[in-house]
Amino acid sequence: MFIFTKMTQIPVRINNKNPKLASYILSQYGGPDGELGASLRYLSQRFAQTDKSGIALLTDIGTEELGHLEMVGSIVTQLTKGEGAKSFDRYGVGDYYIDHANGVYPASAAGVPFSAAYLQSKADPIADIMEDMAADGDTAKFIPLENHCLQLKN
Repeated sequence: MFIFTKMTQIPVRINNKNPKLASYILSQYGGPDGELGASLRYLSQRFAQTDKSGIALLTDIGTEELGHLEMVGSIVTQLTKGEGAKSFDRYGVGDYYIDHANGVYPASAAGVPFSAAYLQSKADPIADIMEDMAADGDTAKFIPLENHCLQLKN
């Protein structure tokens, strides 16, 4: 069971709108190494664990990754809220708007929908941890933030 506290530890507040940047960040939501895959990866791998502390650790990490979904979804929502088709098209992501409007849809930056093929659960602790480290190791380093500044409110 999970207990959900209805507050984020650090609230997400963004001043500017930018659907293009949102399309990059969206990959952190439902892309191949995004938070949705990470949460499912850890929560699935926990069932093959025989050690109680390993089960607890994977459950805790998977739950934390679910919290990251909320943060990433909030960022994408705030970057696109109130923006219409013309704005999405101006930023070169009009195709996304056609299918999802301002919705947060789990997909990669290239528009590929989330797939369970992004994750693995082998019932081998070494193979599973290698999978986890590979997925967590490269996330978010390819987002060209120098061209798309986020102005965060305090």
